[in-house]
Amino acid sequence: MQLFLDTTDTAVLKDLASTGLVDGVTTNPTLIAKSGRPMLEVIAEICDLVEGPVSAEVAATDVDGMLKEGAKLAAIATNVVVKLPLTREGLIATAEFAVQGIATNVTLCFSAAQALLAAKAGATYISPFIGRLDDYGMDGMDLIREIRAIYDTYEFDTEILAASIRNPAHVTAAALSGADCATIPPGVFLDLFKHPLTEKGLEQFMSDWAKTGQSIL
Repeated sequence: MQLFLDTTDTAVLKDLASTGLVDGVTTNPTLIAKSGRPMLEVIAEICDLVEGPVSAEVAATDVDGMLKEGAKLAAIATNVVVKLPLTREGLIATAEFAVQGIATNVTLCFSAAQALLAAKAGATYISPFIGRLDDYGMDGMDLIREIRAIYDTYEFDTEILAASIRNPAHVTAAALSGADCATIPPGVFLDLFKHPLTEKGLEQFMSDWAKTGQSIL
């Protein structure tokens, strides 16, 4: 499963990308607003830091506006993925971008029926929001499994990008449920490395090694 970072913090991205484990980046209007920087500048900088897909979201809600904004975003770099809302207008724009060969990420998906429409429109990625469904007492992973079953049955090429990931358990569950990718906040990415038994075991190894008085170099 590919791991994307959900961030516009280029300093953090540069640091975490150095691990070689970051496959792409997703952004949204909220993250852009928090950055306090011009959107086009931020997206261009992110595209220079990672080779994988970088999702940049349109702000327009009408088809013509989405197509114009999406074209401008796609022109920033070859790895830009135009992010569109899962609305009637958003899917019409998605279908047009598919004809043009422009990659798309259809966001704010909360049902398998919506995911089916996005795939039929030719979306490159579909972003089901796991955490938000959990907030409403639903099991977000059920949605991942339903989408996976539909896409496999009808051989859709659209990739499932699990979004609204809150913790490492969500990442594991998304992988087990068949998601192709997950987009996660930097904090959750860092938590994936951690386990108390790993830390305890390493502490013991280092203590025992020190007692030998040896040096590898």
